[in-house]
This record gives sequence, structure tokens and C-alpha cells, in this order.
Amino acid sequence: MRQICRYLPLSLLLSLFPVANAQSQFDINLGFGAAQAKAASTGLDSYYLTNCAIGSAPSCVSTSSLNSFMLGFGGTVLIKHNVGAMIDFTTQPAQQTYATLPAAYNGTGYPETINSRSTFGDFDVVAQPVSGKRAALRVFGGIGIDNLKFYENTSSTTALTGTQNYSQYAGSSNHFAANFGAGVMIYVTDHMFIEPQFKAHWVNNLTQFGTSFVTEETVWIGYSWGNK
Repeated sequence: MRQICRYLPLSLLLSLFPVANAQSQFDINLGFGAAQAKAASTGLDSYYLTNCAIGSAPSCVSTSSLNSFMLGFGGTVLIKHNVGAMIDFTTQPAQQTYATLPAAYNGTGYPETINSRSTFGDFDVVAQPVSGKRAALRVFGGIGIDNLKFYENTSSTTALTGTQNYSQYAGSSNHFAANFGAGVMIYVTDHMFIEPQFKAHWVNNLTQFGTSFVTEETVWIGYSWGNK
């Protein structure tokens, strides 16, 4: 299932190439930006990794918010009358610290952190109500998936090996998501453009954070074929 979710956005994008050759416009782009979601109001038990009330016990630690740098890639096909389909994929290029588990309560005897990485894959219907030679407005909405991966990181020290750091994959969580947003394409040449874009995700059952809404701001750099 994880492999299907990972490659589905790319497969859908590639499937649009024959359509793009026969229609008005096709874009591909790379992006960078940030995503935000507030921290959960509940804590994480250091030993059992279950929800707990913050302040109820020393083993109950708070978790972090999502406030991270994101990288992405995507593409758009405008099929008819400035309406079409858009696929994009954004991910945290590096893990972020989700929770720090004290050595006295995590069962290992050594300090341990739980790291996380968020990935969004979206398939949207897109409309371009305003279009010119040098700029265009795009609005979009659709569905997708939010994947959260978690990693355990700890260390140990012995007289033989000294201090050793360990990291292992702990599991992942997939969530259905819906999204909407808008962007302004600014053409710097006849084909290359920069697109500042805002997107809001509604993520079903996102209990790892304190809200179901994740906001994302991205600057896309792209190349366009066809008629503008």
C-alpha cells in the first residue's frame, strides 16, 4: 500500500502526456516552501507511545507542531477552456523532531527522540479564469493523501564501541485529504514561470497534530508548453 501511494501521483502525471500533446497547455514544475499545523493538545507517553494528558505524569511529553521546509514537484494539463487537471507532490526533505522521550521513562535507559516526515500527494481540478501573456491566475481543488512517517532515534555508550547512534523506521500513517488553493503564474520568459501558491489541506483524522487543517505556501518554478 505504501508503494502504491508513493508512486500514484507520478503515474497519473505521466498518463497525462498524451493528452497534453493534443491540447492547449502543459506545465511541469519544481517547488519549495513551508507547511504548518499546530501541535496536538495531548501528549505522548514516553514508554507506551500512547496519548496522555500533558502534566499528568513525568513520562507524558508534548509533541511538536508541523512548521517545516517542503520540497515538491508536479504538473498541470489545461484541456479545454482553461480547465484541466493538476498533480503535485510535496514532502519534508529532512526529518523533524516530533517528541523527545526522557531516558528515565522510555524503557531504553538512553535519551530517545521520535522524528517525523510529512508527505502530501494531491490530484486536483484546476481552472485558469485570468490568463495573459505574462501572468495567469489559477484556482484549484481536489483530493489526495497525507502520509506521516515516524523514526526512532537513540544512542548508547559502551567501553568497547564508545557512543553509537541508532535510527530506525517506526511506522507510517496514511490519511485521506481534500484541498483547495490558488496561485499566480508569472512568466519570466515565454515558457518559464514562477508561481507563488497557497494551499489548504483538510486531513481526515490527523490526530498526530492539533488540527485537521494544514496550510502550505509554495513557490513553484516551472516550464510551460503550448498556448497561453
